[in-house]
Amino acid sequence: MSKPTVELPISKNPTDVELKKLKEYFKEMPVQEILSGLKFAKNRWSAKDAGTLKVGRKSIIQKEVHSVTTEQAQWRLKNWKMMIANYRRRGYSYPTISRIKKILVLKSKKRTK
Repeated sequence: MSKPTVELPISKNPTDVELKKLKEYFKEMPVQEILSGLKFAKNRWSAKDAGTLKVGRKSIIQKEVHSVTTEQAQWRLKNWKMMIANYRRRGYSYPTISRIKKILVLKSKKRTK
């Protein structure tokens, strides 16, 4: 009984290690799993290429609170409803917003040096 083979055109020649990994994946995994993984990879690559790839929650929170001073944190907490509206407009989820608020509360309590 012969094994089915697939011939694919690719953009550049793979290295020997990459070729070995591809053969291993196709040998061990069911075709449906490979296709779903390739679909995910293509969607991620397209989003990255278009500049619309969303970063993880942790980096969003760090971006928002990284260089906030005590005074800025206090101001943001005083005007929290406006801050929530801005965060929602940017597409942040409520759990992300609450995590930002938690860190701002901690920063607002610190003494400036």
